[in-house]
Amino acid sequence: MSIVTCVNKNVPFLASEGFLQAGGVAHGFSTREGGVSEGTYATLNLGFCRGDDREKVLENYRRFTAAIGADYEGLVLSNQVHGDTVRTVTAADKGKGIHSKGDYEADGLITDIPGLCLTVFGADCLPILFYDPVRRVIAAVHAGWRGTANGIAGRAVEKMVEVYGSKPGDILAAIGPGISKCCFETDEDVPNALTGALGASALKCIELQESGKFHVDLKGLNVLRLEKMGLERDHIAVSEACTMCEHERFWSHRYTQGVRGSQAAMVQLLG
Repeated sequence: MSIVTCVNKNVPFLASEGFLQAGGVAHGFSTREGGVSEGTYATLNLGFCRGDDREKVLENYRRFTAAIGADYEGLVLSNQVHGDTVRTVTAADKGKGIHSKGDYEADGLITDIPGLCLTVFGADCLPILFYDPVRRVIAAVHAGWRGTANGIAGRAVEKMVEVYGSKPGDILAAIGPGISKCCFETDEDVPNALTGALGASALKCIELQESGKFHVDLKGLNVLRLEKMGLERDHIAVSEACTMCEHERFWSHRYTQGVRGSQAAMVQLLG
């Protein structure tokens, strides 16, 4: 299963081949392209807290949801805090974070209700989408290194199983564009946290440099986590795109030193 590039209504986005083949779901990972924002935020900024004009961001949301076939009115956004909370989303949450004030903090969202468009953000951190086409359940998580160490992706799978009766073998996962091993250079605190969480299996995703720094493969670590949760390896799609290497195509927090817009990843069950 792979991540493919699509273009619709002049808006490019990335999508999971497996999700597309299974059908019944709208989804996509955004890029920097296809919006109306200007200057620092040109052109498709989907972050409200970056300093961009709110009306332009709203128009960007309209364009992106139209491109992926999702419902703009059904958006549910998350206030992300690099934690491990996965929130079960109900009809009462429709529009939170965009059409009304968000009243919760969560780095993961999960639901089985058609029409709710779960949305997470990133600009180096990984967006991960989940879809169980058998039980008709979806989830979206934001996984930076802290979220990866805390097991946010695994917690989403746990909730799909516990709350909605999903079987891990039925779940499809898509890890979107984020910073890759080539550019994610860290001090030893990051590898220590990750090996503490995942054990010796994490070492193959961590490489010591001559400088004494480490290069860390967050995508590979999340694949390991999902396999430990029982997902089939061929059910896990991983984007090869590195947001820092491809900073002209994607927002990168590291490259811009925080002066940037945000990507979003969205998934919605179709009725």
